[in-house]
Amino acid sequence: MSELSGPGDTCPNDDAHGAVGCAEVIRQVWLLLDGECTPESRDQLRRHLEACPGCFKHYGLEERIKALIASKCKGEKAPEGLRERLRLEIRRTTIIRETR
Repeated sequence: MSELSGPGDTCPNDDAHGAVGCAEVIRQVWLLLDGECTPESRDQLRRHLEACPGCFKHYGLEERIKALIASKCKGEKAPEGLRERLRLEIRRTTIIRETR
């Protein structure tokens, strides 16, 4: 659970919403947001979120954080000069390690 949730934000009975408890939903929220869980797991998590206001609130918060990060990071690239210096440094480091 995140520091932003309060004591009443999750259900007192961890299994009150079916096969997946609140703690498990909180652990798997990013997998769900990133589309990295199995269809079965996704369905279980969604059913839990529909029945549990605390977990749904947490999910909504994480969803907003993900959207904010995506909006602030989209399309920005390092300046070409910096990218070239990094490429050279990586090659130099790789060559040094291979010769030792």
